[in-house]
Amino acid sequence: MWWKQPYYKYITAGILLLIFYFFLEKLQLLEPIKTIFQTLFYPMLIAGFLFYVLRPAVDLLERVPFLPRPAAILLLFACIGGIVYTGFKFLAETIKQQVTDLSSLPSKVKDTAEHAGRKIEENDMGMVSMNSITQKVTNYFGGMTEQIGEHLTTVFSTIAGAATVMIIVPFVLFFLLKDGERLVPFLSRAFRPEHKPRGEKLLKDLDYTISSYILGQVTIAAVDGVLTYIGYLLIGLDYALVLGVFLAFTCVIPFVGPVIGSIPAVVVALMQEPHLAIYVIVTIVVVQQLESNLVAPYVFGERLNIHPLTVILLLVVAAPLYGIVGMIIAVPTYSVIKVLIKHGYSFYKMYHPS
Repeated sequence: MWWKQPYYKYITAGILLLIFYFFLEKLQLLEPIKTIFQTLFYPMLIAGFLFYVLRPAVDLLERVPFLPRPAAILLLFACIGGIVYTGFKFLAETIKQQVTDLSSLPSKVKDTAEHAGRKIEENDMGMVSMNSITQKVTNYFGGMTEQIGEHLTTVFSTIAGAATVMIIVPFVLFFLLKDGERLVPFLSRAFRPEHKPRGEKLLKDLDYTISSYILGQVTIAAVDGVLTYIGYLLIGLDYALVLGVFLAFTCVIPFVGPVIGSIPAVVVALMQEPHLAIYVIVTIVVVQQLESNLVAPYVFGERLNIHPLTVILLLVVAAPLYGIVGMIIAVPTYSVIKVLIKHGYSFYKMYHPS
């Protein structure tokens, strides 16, 4: 009979789990779990990201004779600290000057908007009042100020949370780098002896998938940032360093990252000289063509095998649900789920060969 089929058992189990979750939610028994998850999510996410970025360097340093892994990790931390300090020392004035100049950009935009408003008022035969526009803007920012005052506690708690994350991450990262290689053997104990080889292959495939994506995306972001910075210098764009660094950070998000990162550059170009905006767009297009045709195939190859349309749909869904964080983790999460489904199906076929 149909109710004896395996899929019926799985569907029934899924429905029962949903009902169980519904009652736990109604009774608020999941609140402690949610609090723990929200507290640990960002430190573990950042530490996990840095773990995959720094693990190859730690593995390389560990090959040095008489250098144990903990010492290699501390040496790497010291090298990174030294590089950051040196870079900050030589680039601090440039960055400070560009950030200071950028901070005055809103006032320049305001002056430009007021000038445009006066031009509109002079030529619209009285249909638009500059005073009414000013009043609406004043009311808007006044309301915004009140909201900021009302949510000041939230702002302080956010800052405190960020500080906590910055303190916790180095310790979590140290132990991940130190004991991360033991994770696969530890988790493989959950499998039966006859399934242990398949279980280890599953865990190694998951590790390889995540590592490939993170290392590839970081490499592409760094290359995009450097090439964009060079392009901004060539076209004579102000604040080239800050804008290039900003684009490098946004390029961690595939496809839409370069678009987000180029928006401030276009605004700066319009304020500097309007025709520079065209040069900025051309620069971004050239960099993206170089990346997609030269860098990305070399970095990724066929390791992830995700269709671009799939990536776009993932980002479109993740953005309204979880914002920037969702856009960053959408593709690796999809890749992990894809690997799990693939291995889960192979397990199913092994027990149900028909």
